[in-house]
Amino acid sequence: MKISKIAAATARRLFGLCQTAGRLDDAKLRTAMTGLVEAKPRDYSAILSALQRLVRLELESRKVTIESAVELDLASRERVVAGLAKQYGPDLEVQYQTTPSLLGGLRIRVGNDVLDGSVQGRLDRFVNAL
Repeated sequence: MKISKIAAATARRLFGLCQTAGRLDDAKLRTAMTGLVEAKPRDYSAILSALQRLVRLELESRKVTIESAVELDLASRERVVAGLAKQYGPDLEVQYQTTPSLLGGLRIRVGNDVLDGSVQGRLDRFVNAL
């Protein structure tokens, strides 16, 4: 569904108002959505769908997948998560996977960002450079 520029701007403004210290506040979001549904301004359904998209993107950006060739011990996991928390902020949703095809190192996905320090990734980049 294509939405108007005004509806998209309104959704972005509401999304910004629903944040506290750079993080999405559930209570504020719930209040804003309830108020929007009750007031039913022009194009409110488009505003709601744009707001839903922004919230979905924000939640996806908090998901982390850490892939390693071998199972990581607890100290290594905590060190990696601490480093990611410094860069991306706290309250990350972390998932670990063992992928033997990496050969060594880590591949970390945070939202749309991919940090590839694996041996397989280095080999692939080397082959592409030739």
